[in-house]
Amino acid sequence: MAAESWRIITKMPLDRFVFSQTALQDYLDCPRRFALRYLERLEWLAEEAEPALEYERRQQEGQRFHRLAHQLMLGLPAERLGLLATSPELARWWRHFVQAFGDLPKQPAVYPEVMLGAPLGAHWLISRFDLVTVQNGRARIYDWKTYHRRPSDEWMAKRMQTRVYCYLVVVAGHHLNGGQPFVPEQIEMVYWYAEFPNEPAVFAYNAQRFRQDQALLEGLAQEIETRTVFELTEDKQMCLFCSYRSYCQRGTTAGDWHQAEVKEEEGVGEWY
Repeated sequence: MAAESWRIITKMPLDRFVFSQTALQDYLDCPRRFALRYLERLEWLAEEAEPALEYERRQQEGQRFHRLAHQLMLGLPAERLGLLATSPELARWWRHFVQAFGDLPKQPAVYPEVMLGAPLGAHWLISRFDLVTVQNGRARIYDWKTYHRRPSDEWMAKRMQTRVYCYLVVVAGHHLNGGQPFVPEQIEMVYWYAEFPNEPAVFAYNAQRFRQDQALLEGLAQEIETRTVFELTEDKQMCLFCSYRSYCQRGTTAGDWHQAEVKEEEGVGEWY
């Protein structure tokens, strides 16, 4: 097969493109996946993980958990919501969550499912957060995870979700703080794992990291905007969990759902 067939030749739409942390992570993982999904908007139905039924069930349970968590943060009674946690797995997650965060809705500045957006070059960067709380001028970003395995803090720190979320609170979160902009040192991000309730990952933000993230995000937007050739990733492990792998002739067998769930859960509650 000719080398050109492993690439996509396309262009960024001329109107403003809306980036999310998931889109940017897709681009870093595989430029071709980004182009297929966001520029060509190609639908492809290959299974993303095996066994498919178990993978789908885990996704659905994760979505149900996020809906319950959102409703609790809106002030609905935990006891009534708990009646909806009908599977042993979901009931366990819910019990852990209520024990950890049952009193959080009583705080005065609690913003569940809040969306923030800011210009990114000629385009936009937008994300929706599971929860942001503000106390004494300090913001804490929460993200709920239902991973079967707990990823390392080092791995999570490098993910675009961590970088985009903290960055957006600095540049677009002032209305959550009475109109006063946050400085990076006033921001902290917490990943809370439902299967590992006593092992959250906590990341403090700072001015140096903000400058690094700003340069990275602006550079990625400019790079994607001017790029016309989107190559296929050289890391074939990425293809095991990609719905386009058969389209790209990277195999027909999906990877194991235990590994796939980390990547896929980032899309839960995605705004677009």
